[in-house]
Parts: sequence; structure tokens; C-alpha cells
Amino acid sequence: MPSVQPRYSMEEFAERGDLIYERYIKPHLRPEDRGKYVSIDIETGACEIDANDTESTHRLRARVPDAQIWARRVGYRAVRHFGGRHLTDES
Repeated sequence: MPSVQPRYSMEEFAERGDLIYERYIKPHLRPEDRGKYVSIDIETGACEIDANDTESTHRLRARVPDAQIWARRVGYRAVRHFGGRHLTDES
């Protein structure tokens, strides 16, 4: 599988991904989605959600092969964390 090259700066990538997540995806999430991973194509708005981040990315890539993927973890400000504390949306 050929790799997809980024077409945006990291700042624009983050802005687009966060905007789509906040505006179009977050309002439809349920409490049981907390902790799941959302993979978003920042160009089309297509997304996949799964408890496994790799699975959500693979399903999105199957639907949109050239996707520019931004990932979020439901209820958290980052997909991964370093250190002893999770950064939630509320902290």
C-alpha cells in the first residue's frame, strides 16, 4: 500500500480535524463512545469510530484511500498521553 503524503501544514491539519470533530461528530457521540478513537478525513469529513485506533484508521482508508487522517479520542484532548495523567476534555 503506497503511503499518503500530507498536503497541509500541521497547524491546518489540526484546525480542520478539530473543527470537523467539534462541529459535526461530537454532537452525535454517546456516553458509551468515551475512550473510543475517531479517524477523520479532513478533506471530506468522512469518519470512522472504533475502540481500536488502528481499526478506525484502516476502515476509513478502505473507504477513502487518499484520506488525510486526523485522529481524536472521544472525551480526551489527545489520542495518546505521556506521563501520569490523562488530559480529558474537562481538565
